[in-house]
Amino acid sequence: MTHDLRLGVNIDHVATIRNARGGRHPDPVRAARLAAEAGADGITAHLREDRRHISDTDIHRLKDEIDLPLNLEMAATAEMLDIALATRPPKVCLVPEKRQELTTEGGLDAAAQHAALEPYIGRLHGAGIRVSLFVDPDRVQIAVAEALGADVVELHTGPYCDAEGGRREAELDRLKAAAREVLARGLECHAGHGLSFDTVGPIAAMVEVSELNIGHFLVGEAIFGGLESSIRRMRAIMDKARAEASGKRSA
Repeated sequence: MTHDLRLGVNIDHVATIRNARGGRHPDPVRAARLAAEAGADGITAHLREDRRHISDTDIHRLKDEIDLPLNLEMAATAEMLDIALATRPPKVCLVPEKRQELTTEGGLDAAAQHAALEPYIGRLHGAGIRVSLFVDPDRVQIAVAEALGADVVELHTGPYCDAEGGRREAELDRLKAAAREVLARGLECHAGHGLSFDTVGPIAAMVEVSELNIGHFLVGEAIFGGLESSIRRMRAIMDKARAEASGKRSA
């Protein structure tokens, strides 16, 4: 089924649980299969420098054994570039990475790293891989993404999810303006980070956004109700919000 708004399920933290004790269980590739059955449109996995969750073997298996497209999140390093070129996933999302961070703490500073990022994007494009930049909802970062030739901008939704009350509304307004800017520059707009059942609706209602990438929350909810159930519920909330937004726009 083709969805108006795609859902990419990040299975990193299935691997985190596996790695807590070693061995093979739970298997992130099995989680990816369940995600496909539950309505996901793609699988996202972040191969980190320290291999704290997803492993090199996981990436090869996800590429070879799963029918859904793989979105490989990675830092712009020579090691990760070599892995991407050898594996050739359909999509790569370049993200910032700090060894000490528990999770991605902010968007990629594409403006400051313009010269460093350009050759990586060129090499990935040369291998037929679509490139996304994970950035904060900032006009300068979006303009640089366009100048670098990125195919996609993924907007960092973490500050919106963490905020409350009026601050959350302000962060949502920033995301809306950024999404319009992404489309105005001819790029595809994605969004993700920290999204939950409570926060996904307003983001899904942004008709400029074509894909959401969600992981940690879904894996956490799976403890209580199962992975398929959590993904199906997220899919339903997304689809409802998008349908209502599209109906209002066409009315």
